[in-house]
Amino acid sequence: MLKSFFSLLLMILVFSYQSTSFAASATSKIDVKSEAAVLLDSDTGAVLFAKNPDEKMYPASLTKIATAIYAIEKGNLNDIVTVSANAVRQEGTKVYLNKGEQVPLKKLLQGMIINSGNDAAVAVAEHLDGNVDQFAKNLNAFLKTKIGVKNTHFTNPNGLFNPDHYTTAMDLALITNYAMKNPVFAEIFGTKELKWNGQSWNTTLITHHRMLKGEIPYPGITGGKTGYVDESKQTLATTANNGKIKLTAIELKGKNKKEIYNDTIHLLDYGFSQFQHETLTKDDVFQSGKQTFLPSSDLIITEPSQGAKKVINKNGLLSINNKDGQTIQTIQLSKKPEKPTMNSKSNPTKGPEYHLSAFYGIAIFALAGIVISLRRKWSSDLNENSPTGKSFGRRQRRG
Repeated sequence: MLKSFFSLLLMILVFSYQSTSFAASATSKIDVKSEAAVLLDSDTGAVLFAKNPDEKMYPASLTKIATAIYAIEKGNLNDIVTVSANAVRQEGTKVYLNKGEQVPLKKLLQGMIINSGNDAAVAVAEHLDGNVDQFAKNLNAFLKTKIGVKNTHFTNPNGLFNPDHYTTAMDLALITNYAMKNPVFAEIFGTKELKWNGQSWNTTLITHHRMLKGEIPYPGITGGKTGYVDESKQTLATTANNGKIKLTAIELKGKNKKEIYNDTIHLLDYGFSQFQHETLTKDDVFQSGKQTFLPSSDLIITEPSQGAKKVINKNGLLSINNKDGQTIQTIQLSKKPEKPTMNSKSNPTKGPEYHLSAFYGIAIFALAGIVISLRRKWSSDLNENSPTGKSFGRRQRRG
């Protein structure tokens, strides 16, 4: 029985987890112009808005979000990186590195995210994996196995155009959400400006993200990254926190900067005004047919402010739906353990211990009977063999 109890406990721990639901359609309340967009609750992973979330598109410099979190987890931030000629030759935005220049890995990541340095990105990739091709293979494996992307394939660390370099709004939202849980990444992603002292360039780097640096005022912006190549048009990643809920917004293929920042504002306004956090406690029970399910621990979930409908299937998968029936989050619950029935297999009083106790009881009773019989016989023998003929058991009556 004890072994069965621990097996059941292990199953509860393994299968009770909170998972992300991939909402399929966009909400009609928001007019998003970008061709693809996703809004996530950064804490729970709930999908609050999705427009063409799984359509493969070119990310441009949003690629550097993936490069940064991969480098932070794999590399040593204090490593000194020697810049190659290949890194220096990169096109587009740079931090103007020199061949042979030695730069700490963290500083390269800062130059790559804050100023979108394509040269810094290649220097990082070559330091981590020897060359860009090997880096791309390792990065793709990392994104798939560690973060769970499904439609992403990167060929370089900086997002310069390649027809085989693509991702989706959903995958980028997952990557950004994952990265923001790392304090080093969150610090760099949220940096507005940084003094830069290089061999050929001494300046102050200022983020290109207009909402992060305050050029487009919006309260609670915690991080951001911009991107652009001709084939991708405008791309934008933004994180924000209003003190009650944290959001991650991704937009791909905006026509221009005004359009894509307006999309971001609409998404953040919608997320902050229409959703809230609630707690599922471990005492909350959900019935599916004859089966009962419950969380193994208290869980934070995201619900529409106007109310949510909770639907559970026969396998214990709980869906949090909005009033339109769209699923914004799913949570796997645990099956409630059944109470033991009164039978020989589950009732402790009918188990081996009971039968053993009964055996000992019968044996002791029988032994007591034998002892009493032997004592009586022993007393009788003594009386018969006494030289005085008197009974030792009682006083002899006089005639």
